[in-house]
Amino acid sequence: MKTPAKVLDRLRAGSSIAYRTRADAAAAWVARGRREDLDGWQAALGSAVRLALLLAAGYGAFRVCRAWPGLLWAVAGCWLLLAWRAGAPAAPEPADEEPLADDPADAIRALLWQLIGDAPGVHLRDVLAHLHEHGHHPSWTVADLRRHLERHGIPVDPKLKLSGTPTRGVRRDALGTPPPAVDRAPSPATSPAV
Repeated sequence: MKTPAKVLDRLRAGSSIAYRTRADAAAAWVARGRREDLDGWQAALGSAVRLALLLAAGYGAFRVCRAWPGLLWAVAGCWLLLAWRAGAPAAPEPADEEPLADDPADAIRALLWQLIGDAPGVHLRDVLAHLHEHGHHPSWTVADLRRHLERHGIPVDPKLKLSGTPTRGVRRDALGTPPPAVDRAPSPATSPAV
């Protein structure tokens, strides 16, 4: 049986994670409204409309809860369930994988070079999908990967545009020159863990 302190810690941590992921998703959705083919205020118009929609939805939710305060019990219950699931302890990482702090920056750069290929860069969501696909860091989010890369001195561009979608990524020119072994490096399926 869990002690009340452990339950509260899990709900607190899960609530923080749930809030952060929802806030990051909303911010990314608003940012994707910016048009790269326009300049000035016209370029920001899409983001402004999306922000206005979010504010209107928030105000509408506030008005509904003011009119029917009993709905707050359902909202609180849904949030507690969401926080409980998000606060679940992370699954232990595979034993053959090195701990987070011991990952060498060279291995990270080699993996990024493999994923970039001939493109001008790679989106963090694609790097994360590759890592998850190969069983590495299953509990990581894009924000965790970004912090990890920045901790190793790899700059992350907040609006890297590839195939029409600007989002967080690593530019080819930010990695410097490719290592000489990048041509002979193993395929991404057997790449070292980040």
